[in-house]
Amino acid sequence: MRSTSRSPDRPLAGGLRRRLPAPRRLVAVWRASLQLRVVTLTLLASAGVVAVLGVVLVGQVRDGLLAAKTRAALAEASAGLLSARTQLAAADRTDPRALGPLLDRLTRTLANRGGEAGLYEVVLLPGRDTTDVAGGSGRASNDILPASVPPRLRRAVVEGRRQAHTYTRLWYADGRGEPGLVVGAPLTVAGGDYQLYQLFPLRQEAQTLSLVQRTAAFAGAGLVLLLAAVAWIVTRLVVIPVRLAARTAERLAAGGLDQRMLVRGEDDLARLASSFNRMAENLQRQIRQLEELSRVQRRFVSDVSHELRTPLATVRMAADVLHESRASFDPAAARAAELLQAQLDRFEALLVDLLEISRYDAGAASLDAEPVDVRTLAHRAVDVCLPLAERRGSALRLELPPAPCLAEVDPRRVERVLRNLVVNAIDHGEGRDVVVRMACDETAVAVTVRDHGVGLSPDECRRVFDRFWRADPARARSTGGTGLGLAIAREDAHLHGGWLQAWGEPGGGCNFRLTLPRRAGMELVRSPLPLRPPDARRAVTLAPGVRRT
Repeated sequence: MRSTSRSPDRPLAGGLRRRLPAPRRLVAVWRASLQLRVVTLTLLASAGVVAVLGVVLVGQVRDGLLAAKTRAALAEASAGLLSARTQLAAADRTDPRALGPLLDRLTRTLANRGGEAGLYEVVLLPGRDTTDVAGGSGRASNDILPASVPPRLRRAVVEGRRQAHTYTRLWYADGRGEPGLVVGAPLTVAGGDYQLYQLFPLRQEAQTLSLVQRTAAFAGAGLVLLLAAVAWIVTRLVVIPVRLAARTAERLAAGGLDQRMLVRGEDDLARLASSFNRMAENLQRQIRQLEELSRVQRRFVSDVSHELRTPLATVRMAADVLHESRASFDPAAARAAELLQAQLDRFEALLVDLLEISRYDAGAASLDAEPVDVRTLAHRAVDVCLPLAERRGSALRLELPPAPCLAEVDPRRVERVLRNLVVNAIDHGEGRDVVVRMACDETAVAVTVRDHGVGLSPDECRRVFDRFWRADPARARSTGGTGLGLAIAREDAHLHGGWLQAWGEPGGGCNFRLTLPRRAGMELVRSPLPLRPPDARRAVTLAPGVRRT
């Protein structure tokens, strides 16, 4: 059976993907799944939008709560300050010893205005030039610490002689703290200047804000998941028909020409499925027509080749008799006998090549592989081509490695490939040197045949292995073989699981590379020799009509 191998430039997707590390496997899954990309991008975009909206919403609620609290606190502080001044005005200020109890009573009275819920606490601090009658650093209601009043607020109250407020953290005697609003104002007492500070805890506002944040977070997460689910469902409705179309196309490409898509409904996807099925039917019909035509053509070539062998054998015997007796003929008849012999040789070679091609077309070609030193096959091919090279004025140079290049190959077929490549190089080398190089590594052995003739363009390199192909159809085939040599050589290389490739540049010659696995059935990954030769130059412009045939 014929073995196949991947081109060296084609990625080994199946095997390499299974051997990829985890991060690269994730990247491969990401690139392969349209549904995953759509859902992920929808999830990220919706999460970003919801996060921005949540931040804005929470910010608006926070600012609203603080603004309302500030307005209420300033009003309450103004009322408390008025109440304190009223109490001080009604008190007996002639007795200095009564001032301390008065300030204590004033602090308790103002704190009791906040009610049992603890709307606010009170701190009464003496000014810098005032000595507290109690000898302390100030008075505070309940367990609030006077240190809760920030120094910057004290400076604002003392220096501005007006009411001021700020947000800070309130500290209690038990060590706990909480956010709060402090409103201070100057207060003149008989004993000197004091500052009255009313501290409003923001406990309730913080709880409200925390509730809003949790609600926004849960609602946002639910919305994001809902959008992701919607995106998953929507993309699934679109992706599933596309995947079915891809699988059907793969089965068609694998030879299942009867594969069709299921058509449901009348929407765009249904029209896509109908169009795909019509295309598949047309392809199936055309492919079957081409297969039938190809089968008839192969059968015709095979039958004609076999049928011509019998009359060719009869003509060959008569031509041999004439050729051996040409010495007794006149010069014109002798020349005719020689031409007949040469054309019969060429005709016989054409029949042999046609039969070989028909074996490949019928899948009947077999590989008789055995361990062989490929250097020996290269020597044989070059020795056979030496007379032709001498007639064309070309020198053949062999550059072989010193160590044996053992490989499991069919010697007859590999020698035929090398012989075809060398003959092709001599025919189109314009009398210049032809170099045969060989190299091998652990997995493969490669042979290149380099000539320095008119060369090939990139398009011609792709077509040079086609049957009976010539670069210039107007040029008669006066030299060379049957036009099937390179086509048979490529089939021989593929039968081994190898590569046969061509490189060329106009005016810079050509380089043909044969790469074979060292063990039968091994898959090729790389070649020991480069396809582009080291002495390659940039392409030059040829004169009109100069082509390689």
